[in-house]
Amino acid sequence: MTQPTKVFKTLVGLQNTTAIYYEKHYRMKILIICLVSLFFVSASGGLGYYFYKKNNADPVVYQTEQPFVTNIIRKTVATGSIMPRKEVLIKSQASGIVEALYVEAGGTIKVGQLIAKIKIVPNMVSVNGAENSLASSKIALEESKKEQARLEKLYQAKVVSEQEYSRATFDVKAKTESVEAAENNLQLIKEGASRKAGQVANLVYSTLEGTILDVPVKVGSSVIERNNFNEGTTIASIADMKTLVFEGKIDESEVGKLKEGMDLNLTIGAMPDKVFKAKLEYIAPKGKTEEGAIKFDIRAKVEFDESSNIRAGYSASADIILEKKDSVVAIKESMLQFSKAKDSTFVEVQQAGNQYQKKLVKTGISDGINIEVVSGVEKTDKIKIPDMKEDKDKKDEKKK
Repeated sequence: MTQPTKVFKTLVGLQNTTAIYYEKHYRMKILIICLVSLFFVSASGGLGYYFYKKNNADPVVYQTEQPFVTNIIRKTVATGSIMPRKEVLIKSQASGIVEALYVEAGGTIKVGQLIAKIKIVPNMVSVNGAENSLASSKIALEESKKEQARLEKLYQAKVVSEQEYSRATFDVKAKTESVEAAENNLQLIKEGASRKAGQVANLVYSTLEGTILDVPVKVGSSVIERNNFNEGTTIASIADMKTLVFEGKIDESEVGKLKEGMDLNLTIGAMPDKVFKAKLEYIAPKGKTEEGAIKFDIRAKVEFDESSNIRAGYSASADIILEKKDSVVAIKESMLQFSKAKDSTFVEVQQAGNQYQKKLVKTGISDGINIEVVSGVEKTDKIKIPDMKEDKDKKDEKKK
């Protein structure tokens, strides 16, 4: 084959390849244009359908309520317990072992009634010291008596003066008293009783008339005497259950609203169906820090009858009435709405054609559910109940 023929065939091949490439590119371009056109047509149809449905949607109908007349009580709550006003802990005056108990918890008792008998377990060091003191006192007494006898003979013989003889007689009497005191001391240490004074340290008596709340010891238990260095073992707890008080705590944010003499409504946990009246009589001048908050102690006198059978230590909650208004125009507090700046309060009142008009209102006291409306609406107004879900969606949009 000649050289011109080869060149010609090569040029023809290149031309065919170029034609095929441009044909494929053209077809791809046509396909893309069709797809884009189809997308725009579909999107336009979807948007048209959406706006059509939106314009022809049923109008939103909100629920409404009218203002009503009611009594509103603003109160705060304090938690605490029921306690007796007078309660004493009976202690032992002698250390030893409980030999007998004459009372039981829950019973009544009078002043001076015997509660328990303590068996003295003497301290051997104290006993030894008391015995040595008694022996020394007896020796001193014998010597004093001998001296008195000697001086008596001399006095009768007119050898010594009457004054010297009287001094010896007085010394005998003093030594006799010392012996008796040493004997009583020894008896107190050993038995807890004194023959001369008629006192018994190992018997425990009641010092209050009332109800026995608790007897924490048993027969055979060891007890420690009450002294300047030790509180001693409690033999019994006695209280006057005729005068009960409510002792509770209240937060510092509420204590400034309280005054002595306020009425309280007590609800006792063990008696939920009854409400007891009480009168606030004490507010602590100083608060205490509890779990990071400042709490103030309060006390109120409980009014009850004996048939109520209230027990000491019952947990209770007190509703303290801070303010009360009768027969006021009120609405549900959830119907109030607030401006963005939180400087005005309003409600939406229904108008003709399912339209709503904002009206500023002035409010009074609230109990957390209902709130007094001083001005701004009439009793016949129909007030819109805000859609909580709608308000939440608006707040979420603002956050975004």
